[in-house]
Amino acid sequence: MQHAWDSSSKCLEPAALAVLASALPRPLVFTNGVFDLLHVGHVACLERARRHGACLVVALNADASARGLGKPGERPVLPLAQRARLVAALGCVRWVSWFDAPTPALLIEVLRPEVYVKGGDYRAEALPETRQIARWGGRTLIEPYLDGHSTTAMLARLRHRSGDPDRRRQEVP
Repeated sequence: MQHAWDSSSKCLEPAALAVLASALPRPLVFTNGVFDLLHVGHVACLERARRHGACLVVALNADASARGLGKPGERPVLPLAQRARLVAALGCVRWVSWFDAPTPALLIEVLRPEVYVKGGDYRAEALPETRQIARWGGRTLIEPYLDGHSTTAMLARLRHRSGDPDRRRQEVP
């Protein structure tokens, strides 16, 4: 039995989210990413994103999609189900789903959000989603990036503090 505080109840397969599309409160805000090792930079961006509409939907790169992004190390660290549950636990997030492709274009097409939000490490004009959302009058917003708050930086700090032998091996010329 699931309870109201069970974050897994906010995680929906893409097809299930598509069924809800017409009933989602508007304006709908959409964002996407890997959200590996959830940190304060992620939380700040998601909280700011939610302020731009009535409902925030977050789509996560599925594991294979995340690996295709070329992030350093063996990423994602956490599997999709865990990443989805962590993001869903945030009060500002209404639904979490995922996508297997390199971009969330199919989910965006079905949901037709009025607002697309990405963090400050992106440029709106470089995102294919910007053109897609503009077709129905939507807009793309870039939220400020919090320096020093990234999964890559967090992993580097953890390796440094733990004396990770892999890290030491990489430092030897």
